[in-house]
Amino acid sequence: MRLKLIIAMVADEKTETVINAAREAGATGATIITNVRGEGLNPEKTFLGLDLDAQRDTVLFIVAEPMARVILEAISEAAKFDEEPGSGIAIQLDIEDFVGLGTQKDKIIEEIEETL
Repeated sequence: MRLKLIIAMVADEKTETVINAAREAGATGATIITNVRGEGLNPEKTFLGLDLDAQRDTVLFIVAEPMARVILEAISEAAKFDEEPGSGIAIQLDIEDFVGLGTQKDKIIEEIEETL
């Protein structure tokens, strides 16, 4: 089975929206890394010249390759990545090998078969 890792870096208030959209599109689970920092094209500053960091989360999804693009697009649409600057980004990477997904394997295969 070929898998992809989707990494979504999102504004804190969009985390649940992204997870729900990914689940509706076929993701079977997520790992959330909270309290990450980042800045976009134009870093924001306060009036005293101090950094103004927005709260961000990184959400990781391991998904079946045939479902990856659908899930990626669902995340983007739900979080409005292309409409709202600073709302986040998402990428997908190939997974070469894995262990520990035995409990999700049957569900992932079932969802792949439903889309074919």
